[in-house]
Amino acid sequence: MTAALRTAPAPRAVRAGRSEAAALFALSAPFMRSGELRERAPSAYRRPGDLFLVVRGAEPEPGPDVLDACVALRVLEPEPGHPATGLLHNLCVRSDRQGRGLGSLLVSALLAQARRSGLRELVTATTGNGALFLRHGFREIPVRAAPRSWADGLDPVRGARVFGRPL
Repeated sequence: MTAALRTAPAPRAVRAGRSEAAALFALSAPFMRSGELRERAPSAYRRPGDLFLVVRGAEPEPGPDVLDACVALRVLEPEPGHPATGLLHNLCVRSDRQGRGLGSLLVSALLAQARRSGLRELVTATTGNGALFLRHGFREIPVRAAPRSWADGLDPVRGARVFGRPL
């Protein structure tokens, strides 16, 4: 008789607790150092308006308490000419967990959460190629087409591309 193979449970996106701010900061820190994310203080990960979704311990090692990936949703202030809009930001996947579908899992979960929240549009920015966002129905948009309250805070030196998606 052969022993049954043990497999790790399928990763799933869950809502992060406010007590996980330090873990969110630790996961995000390498991306801030590389310039892929803007510098943020640890307190930014406790911002009341941000909802973080995380994947914890997608594989047996290093353990279920370690965050493998995260993404955040922020509802933007209403602006004339824009439907109820949310911001997808702080998408991070640990380097040793990249290429396993965790980013896609988080973006899909965030899209569902945004719809449940009554949002009609999402925007995001990336210094990367945006391929993940394009696969999820985003399209590149001019900065001037994004909500001004958010777009005015983009740092032009970073050369980020802006993407939008109706919901």
